[in-house]
Amino acid sequence: MAPYDPSAFPPFAVTVDLVVLTVRRHALCALAVRRGEPPFQGRWALPGGFVRPDEDLAAAAARELAEETGLLVHDPFGPTAANGAHLEQLATYGDPQRDPRMRVVSVAHLVLAPDLPAPRPGGDAHSARWAPVEVLLAQEGGLGRDGEAAAPLAFDHARILADGVERARSKIEYSSLATAFCPPEFTVGELRRVYEAVWGVALDPRNFHRKVTGTPGFLVPTGGTTTRQGGRPAQLFRAGGATLLNPPMLRPEV
Repeated sequence: MAPYDPSAFPPFAVTVDLVVLTVRRHALCALAVRRGEPPFQGRWALPGGFVRPDEDLAAAAARELAEETGLLVHDPFGPTAANGAHLEQLATYGDPQRDPRMRVVSVAHLVLAPDLPAPRPGGDAHSARWAPVEVLLAQEGGLGRDGEAAAPLAFDHARILADGVERARSKIEYSSLATAFCPPEFTVGELRRVYEAVWGVALDPRNFHRKVTGTPGFLVPTGGTTTRQGGRPAQLFRAGGATLLNPPMLRPEV
């Protein structure tokens, strides 16, 4: 076997980018940070950063998530944490021209969590905010300062965000992923509003209730009720052991 010569291959960096989604004011929102350093200084971007030499991809994503939001990655085999979030690998992006500094390959991750507080900027971010995904994905960007032309997201982050939003929209059709947007105990109405926010449609309450309660083990009654949504007391549920919704709840045509 011929000896391996590492110098024969050009070096490149690896980053993790985070599509952090939550539901705020009945709208699907993503976390955006304003870059404080070049390249794309002053432009909005997804949170993320370079992978350190001593960490794997999941550890890098968890570290960036904690630095940017204070959230911890939810352990599916452990107790539910108050500040836990669902994290899964989304896709890899490696266009040679995606970063003007050098060849950078990004491994994007999707993060879902219940209604989150105002974010705090970290790393090289100048500021951070939640914004409706439709605003971030608008053709002209939509997040410019007052009086300045809006600019699209930095790097290829518009494509990454679009892929993350589509992953969430498609996956809640057949899985329990939508419950990641809910607190540990929630009502069927609150879960329905998650679906409505993610899909951007209105759903029939009776049909929705029948579908999500029709799969054994998908939702488990906690024995409690709440009036936090107003009106009559509503039954509280938690996510059960069944992770697949059968039959799936197909996304309405828009």
